[in-house]
Amino acid sequence: MLDAIRVLQLGTSDFNKIYNVPDYIELEFSENFINAPKVAYDLIFVDRSLSDGEIELLERVTKAYTLYVVEGVEFNASMRFYYARSKGKTIQRADIQGFLDNEAKNYFAKPYGEKMRISNFAVAHGFKGTVKWDGYYSINLEGDYGAEYKQIIYLRNNLPLAKENALDIWLEYEKDDSVQLEMEVTLYKSGEVATELKSWLFSEKDLDELVTLDNGIHNGGLFISIRAKGYGKFKFIALHDRISRRGHGCFLPGGKREVFSNREELFYYFDPGDMKPPLNIYFSGYKTQQGFEGYYMMKKMGCPFLLITEPRLEGGAFYMGNEEYEKGIYRIISQHMEELGFNSSQVIMSGLSMGTFGALYYGCDILPHAIIIGKPLANIGDVASNERIHRPGAFPTSLDVVNYLEGSIDSTAINAVNKRFWDKFDKTEWTDSKLIVAYMIEDDYDSKAYNNLISHTKSDGVQIYGKGLHGRHNDATGGIVAWFKTQYNKVLKEDFSRRIDK
Repeated sequence: MLDAIRVLQLGTSDFNKIYNVPDYIELEFSENFINAPKVAYDLIFVDRSLSDGEIELLERVTKAYTLYVVEGVEFNASMRFYYARSKGKTIQRADIQGFLDNEAKNYFAKPYGEKMRISNFAVAHGFKGTVKWDGYYSINLEGDYGAEYKQIIYLRNNLPLAKENALDIWLEYEKDDSVQLEMEVTLYKSGEVATELKSWLFSEKDLDELVTLDNGIHNGGLFISIRAKGYGKFKFIALHDRISRRGHGCFLPGGKREVFSNREELFYYFDPGDMKPPLNIYFSGYKTQQGFEGYYMMKKMGCPFLLITEPRLEGGAFYMGNEEYEKGIYRIISQHMEELGFNSSQVIMSGLSMGTFGALYYGCDILPHAIIIGKPLANIGDVASNERIHRPGAFPTSLDVVNYLEGSIDSTAINAVNKRFWDKFDKTEWTDSKLIVAYMIEDDYDSKAYNNLISHTKSDGVQIYGKGLHGRHNDATGGIVAWFKTQYNKVLKEDFSRRIDK
């Protein structure tokens, strides 16, 4: 069953009395909006002119990309600004019933996405070629798949799909041109082993785009099979599934997805806030449940903000990749700076743990006013080498990261990954930037990060603030986050004259 979609309607006639409102929609009608709730609405419809006082209240409870203004409503200056900062849309009156019936359900509050574990997949028993499991990263096959499509890899356990939901599926792979693929998906009824409800067959061309599996029949489980024909190499890297918003955004309403030529993905979300400096950029940390991190923290600040997250490997690959991938991240940041009309001195970059690497690495390109980070990771090669003795079994994905970037996990590869960061950092002129760092004194991931940042920062005028807490990398997350927020608020207040609501 769908969670309730909380909808606010401001107008002169109650939509509850005009339209057939689905049961899962809680629609609150207001002729005079004077009391804003503490929790933002999932959708807002405006069907009349608003006072400046109402707009001020609405700005507190409006999520970007969720405002719909009925055609014909008069816009004054305040309304135009509210519409712009909310990334609002206009809706025709004749389309409202269809929207309530078919589109409102896509504005659910709790997103979900995952990369299915590589161990959840099996190689078909009939395959006679070679099979190599490459850590948690991929299953590598080579051989003769036959002249007709046959199953080569399948999901061991069915994937749940509720009646009301749809799933976006993305297959990440590499292959020789001599190998052809297709994906077969079958929906079975929950609680029964043989009742087939629906099936899909996606060609290789279909798989160039996200494929959406819409249920609408019965709660069930999806059996997924990858089929191939031809001869050569096939690298099965990942199968990603996410509850679909059916075109209304990735993870969050308005969330964007970038896909690169090697089928790797990047996600970003932009909220214009009050469109005044600074632009706060936040890189998500390591996440096995895919989605954006830091939304409510950034939203509360009131500034424009950009969230960036990536779903590669088990929970992220530290935002490093090939030239196309890294230029893509820089381009996305630059585009949003340009949209706001901001320069680098009007940008703050930030992150925690894995996100600190993104903030520092791309901070070298942007040269922001400040970089605010907690639990910094800069020597990613060291993070991997510490897995054997200092942190056995705690973060094996670090080994996959080094192997992914350098094709090996030997000492040469470890040093090369470290060098990749410091070569870039050492060429950067940090004058007029602030580096604000909360770190763990006995960090078992990267114990040298903070001291290295100090020793490698030689620019005149740069300011470095540090706060050390005793413990290993994950021992005092609460204290790190508290200091991180305090320093963020301090910079906003002192350097940008912003009032921060507690």
